Amino acid sequence: MNVHRNSVYFLVIAVIGLTVLGLVMLSSTAAFAPGNHGDPLFFLKKQAQWLGVAVFVCLVASCLDHHLFERWWWLLLACSLVLLLLCWAPGVGLKIKGAARWIHVGSASFQPSELAKLAAVVTLAWWFARDEGNATSFLKGFIFPVLFLGFIALPIALEVDMGTTALLGVTTFILMFVAGTRWRYLFPMVMVGACGLVFAVSKMPERLGRVMAFWNPEKYPDDAYQQMQGLIALGSGGVEGLGLGNGRQKMAFLPEAHTDFILPVVGEELGLRVTLLIVFGFVVIVMCGAIISLRARDRFGMLLGFGIVVMIAFQAAVNIGVTTMVLPNKGFPLPFISYGGSNLVFCMLGIGILINIYRQGLTEKEERVLTTLPILVRKGRRRPTRL
Repeated sequence: MNVHRNSVYFLVIAVIGLTVLGLVMLSSTAAFAPGNHGDPLFFLKKQAQWLGVAVFVCLVASCLDHHLFERWWWLLLACSLVLLLLCWAPGVGLKIKGAARWIHVGSASFQPSELAKLAAVVTLAWWFARDEGNATSFLKGFIFPVLFLGFIALPIALEVDMGTTALLGVTTFILMFVAGTRWRYLFPMVMVGACGLVFAVSKMPERLGRVMAFWNPEKYPDDAYQQMQGLIALGSGGVEGLGLGNGRQKMAFLPEAHTDFILPVVGEELGLRVTLLIVFGFVVIVMCGAIISLRARDRFGMLLGFGIVVMIAFQAAVNIGVTTMVLPNKGFPLPFISYGGSNLVFCMLGIGILINIYRQGLTEKEERVLTTLPILVRKGRRRPTRL
């Protein structure tokens, strides 16, 4: 069986499975979610509408040449920065729980940081693809990417969105590593980034309370309440689960049961088996995305594919870690499953781009030629002539 040839099919199957499961769980949790305007299916209907948009975006992205992003990276970056600034505009920006992360247009809201994440990946992929020698240079391979990271992460951090800021940092680090940036440049970047994150959290009482509750939940029961309720839900379900719709924690006990903490509800109602199946689904997406990226026709496609895979994988890992109390509480949705239109659309857009990279990837014959060529050159008696 050809792994690369079948990778896109496994990728699509995993995405469809996670998305369908998300709709099923929304039908169970949405009735008890606050803000449903008295309609038990309000959030399910909204998510279904967003899913229609997301599928359309995915299909378009899978058909359009992904090199359009390479040519129009500057426009994508400019639009994301303008939308990030609009989060503070009166009448347009929407602040929820002290965080100005949304733009409100009519009855719909949009989170510009989702577009900014894609813009960051596209810009970094363009930068490292334009000249392979950039990666090993201290100025072009380290300073410029770090300055760019600060340029786009600053407005997101000012929105009090430390999770997305950390996501951008991790994505930038991995793309720099894949592109070939030297380790002696990357290691200090990790240390400085970690210290900066600790300093920022220490200046925010709400975030600091979450960290302290993670280390000592008995001493900070109010801050640890959400995660403790999530653990109760997971423990109540056991291996088999209580049955779809029979969960109790979603009934005003577990906050954000239809968004960030939908995984514990899955564990309570459908059991450990389905919970592990979700983890397996994300592992499949990561593996298939990595295989597709490695077989990309050029350097830009490879870096773009890896950036998309990192974004989806990091969000899923943090959400699973938070809901199982392995990590401090942070509001990250579970891709394809949690309620949220902006995240769903841009995750589907990323999947569409991966499909397009697959469609334009190297054929088996081309891969064999590229693999054999270095061997033939080494066996030759004279060096190849420089062009």
